[in-house]
Amino acid sequence: MAPAIMMAADKVELSPANTGFMLICSALVMLMTPGLAFFYGGMVRVKSTLNMLMMSFISLGIVTILWVLYGFSMAFGTDSGHIIGWNSDWLGLSGVDKGELWGTYNIPLLAFMVFQLMFAIITPALISGALADRVKFSAWALFIALWATVVYFPVAHWVWGEGGWAFDLGVIDFAGGTAVHINAGAAALGVILVIGKRVGFKKDPMRPHSLPLVMLGAGLLWFGWFGFNAGSWLGNDDGVGSLMFVNTQVATAAAMLAWLIYEKIRHGAFTTLGAASGAVAGLVAITPSGGAVTPMGAIAVGAIAGLLCAMAVGLKYKFGYDDSLDVVGVHLVGGVVGSLLIGFFASGKGQSTATGVFYGNHSFDQLWKQCAGVFAVLAYSLIVSAILAFILDKTIGMRVSEDDEVAGIDQAEHAETAYDFSGAGGGAARTAAPVADTAKKVDA
Repeated sequence: MAPAIMMAADKVELSPANTGFMLICSALVMLMTPGLAFFYGGMVRVKSTLNMLMMSFISLGIVTILWVLYGFSMAFGTDSGHIIGWNSDWLGLSGVDKGELWGTYNIPLLAFMVFQLMFAIITPALISGALADRVKFSAWALFIALWATVVYFPVAHWVWGEGGWAFDLGVIDFAGGTAVHINAGAAALGVILVIGKRVGFKKDPMRPHSLPLVMLGAGLLWFGWFGFNAGSWLGNDDGVGSLMFVNTQVATAAAMLAWLIYEKIRHGAFTTLGAASGAVAGLVAITPSGGAVTPMGAIAVGAIAGLLCAMAVGLKYKFGYDDSLDVVGVHLVGGVVGSLLIGFFASGKGQSTATGVFYGNHSFDQLWKQCAGVFAVLAYSLIVSAILAFILDKTIGMRVSEDDEVAGIDQAEHAETAYDFSGAGGGAARTAAPVADTAKKVDA
C-alpha cells in the first residue's frame, strides 16, 4: 500500500483523474466478494451452496458498518504505540470534511476510506471457505464482527498505517499478502482446529457441485484483483501502479500453468478446479510482491506459488485438519510465499529501493524484515482467531447439529435450497404414464 499522510485541502489540489481511478478500483474490489462467493459456492456440495454464498455476502453488511463506526479510525488513525490507530473525528465519519484529501495522491479521504473498506470486507469472507458445511450462520456473523475488530483493524494498522510497527520496520506488503491473505489463512486454521472436522471427512466424497460456478467466481476474482492490486498505489502516475497491473496478470498466468503441470504429473489430468485454484494462488502471491519485482520476477513468484500451493492443499489429509475449500493451502501458503519471495526478488526499481538477495548487494536485510511481518501476523491471527472460536463455541455454539449438517445446512440455517428439482421430477412422472398405458394395450 502506498504510504500516505493526511494533508489539508488547501495545501494540495484535488486530482479528478486519481479520484475517478480510485472509485473505479473500489468498485472492482467490491465485486471480488460476490466473486469469492461464487468461487466457494461452486466448490461445496449442493446442500451447502446458499450458506456458502451468504457467508461471504454477509461480510458486505457487517464490516461496512463497523468500518464506518470505528474500523477506519483504528486502522489508519493517528498511531498509538505502533499497534493501533485512533482519530475521534473519524468515528462514524462525522468529523470528516468532504474536501479533506489523503496524502500526496490528491484523492478525497472518503475515496481512500471506501477503497480500504473493500479490503476489510473481503478478508473475513476469505476465512469462510475453510468452515464450509458446519458453522451456524449467527455464530459466523458474530465471529466476523469480533475478528474484524480485534484482528483485521489492528493488523491493517501494523502493515499500512503511519507509525505501525511493520510499516516503520520496512516490511513490504503492496496490497495485502500479510494483512489480507496470511491474516485470513491463519485465522481459518485457528478456527478449524477448534471446531473440528465435517461429518464424513476423508470418508465421504465431497466434490464441487458446480465447476462452471467455480470458474465464474475465479474469473470475477481475477478481474477485480486488478483494482485490488493496481489501485493500491492510490492513483499515483509514476508507473508503479502499471507495473503492479502487469505483474498481476503475469504471475497469475504462471501460477495457473505451474499448478496444472503439477496436477498432470501428480494426478494425470488438467482439471478446471486446478486452473481456477492455480490462478487464485498466483493472485494471492503477487499481491504483496508485485510492486517490488520485475515481470520476470513475477513469473518466478507465480510459478513457485502455483507449485507450492498445489502441493500444500493435500496437507490437510496428512495432518488431519479439515480445511474445506483450501483456504490454508492457497491463501496462507500463497501469502507466505509471495511475501517472503520479496526478500529474494525485490529489484529496487519499483515501489521502494529495497533489494532482495538476487539483486543489488545481495543482502538478506529485506528477507529478515519480510520474515518478521509474515510470522508476526500469522501467529497473532492464528492464536486470537482460535480464542474467539473457542469462546463462541463454548457460549452460543459454533457448529450446527450433526443431523442438520448431514441433511444440509442450507435448509437448516436459511430455510432455502439453491436448486429446485421438483419440476423436473414431476414432468418425468407425467410423461411415463401414457407410455405404460400404451404398453398394456399392446400386450392385450
